[in-house]
Amino acid sequence: MVGTYLALVGLVMVSRISWIEKAVGHDRLILWHRKLGPYSLFLIGLHVLLVSLGYAGNDGSRVGQELWKFTWNFDWMLPATVGFIFFVAAGLSSYKKVRKKMSYETWWTVHLYTYLAIALSFMHQIRTGPMFITHPVYRFYWEGLYILAGSIVLYWRFIIPVVRFFKYELRISSIVDEGANMVSIVMRGRGLNRMNAQGGQFFTWRFLTSGHIWVSHPYSLSAAPTNSEFRITVKNLGDGSGAVKDLKPGTRVFFEGPYGIFTAQKVTRGLGHVVLIGGGVGIAPLLALIDEFEDSVDIDLLLRVSSEDEIVHNRELEEIAKKRGAQVHYLVGSRKVHPMTAKDIMRYVPAFRYCDVYVCGPTPLVEAVRQAADACGVPMNRFHTEIFEFHAV
Repeated sequence: MVGTYLALVGLVMVSRISWIEKAVGHDRLILWHRKLGPYSLFLIGLHVLLVSLGYAGNDGSRVGQELWKFTWNFDWMLPATVGFIFFVAAGLSSYKKVRKKMSYETWWTVHLYTYLAIALSFMHQIRTGPMFITHPVYRFYWEGLYILAGSIVLYWRFIIPVVRFFKYELRISSIVDEGANMVSIVMRGRGLNRMNAQGGQFFTWRFLTSGHIWVSHPYSLSAAPTNSEFRITVKNLGDGSGAVKDLKPGTRVFFEGPYGIFTAQKVTRGLGHVVLIGGGVGIAPLLALIDEFEDSVDIDLLLRVSSEDEIVHNRELEEIAKKRGAQVHYLVGSRKVHPMTAKDIMRYVPAFRYCDVYVCGPTPLVEAVRQAADACGVPMNRFHTEIFEFHAV
């Protein structure tokens, strides 16, 4: 029961409840979700093991035989077993080493079955759990938890996106080849400012055409949003992201968001200096973010790339930087050349320890800058991140 309760809590954490997202931040919710998941899976797995051992000991049979017998003979045990298999699959795919070997689409699909796993296990609990058979109040409470969690998922993950799909009528306007295996997708709609999206935030996008309709992908805005236009920049990472270049203008877009607190509103008032650090395609949300700071804020932007070919939107970036009076530093080379230590960063920004720090990119870059910030005494409330990795569904 505790394992199932933790699974429901984890489900609510990734249900995209807007006021929770704004208060806590998407990355932190995902972190909590990932830390909670193993405990849930361990407890449910322990339940299966101990029940099998108990029945086998009572009947004097083998554990495998007993497991097979009550799977087929007990009420709703077969659906619960299928649900447990789905749950184990989602748990295994969450381990870093396994996740690295999976495409985003496979990982996303496996995690989608978590919803089905939780649903399939419900009737088994109600029909065979002694705490529910003999205590109707307990049963009513447990049913209420499931109804609440299901309603949250239905409202925030389905009803709101469907309403926005018809309300804003978002369609692809153009596809722009940026070079370095990156493309920008420009989307147009109506009244987009009513969503209050901000530079630095991301949406999950589902393009309603063959090959894209079944999987949604999280991409950050790469330009400050307007009332009629959104833009994202996507790098070909070898999975479905490589196929976006073949999308056609006019394609309808189903989306969820905006998500994340990687925004100019999080800057410390009165500090007056911001450092933006991006890695590769991590320039995308920073480009959307840089123009949203107040004119009184000094801005230094550090962009680390392996080669000059990976620098995208540089003309646009230079124009925005000139208008804002921002300093742009291109760090071209490997991690060994630019390790992003405190000393390395302070070569470009001597006042680093007194700044708000925004960093966007892969985990190694974020962690390196985090360590540099810690070494300089930058408090956590002045360190803002957006990690480009798989997000839970």
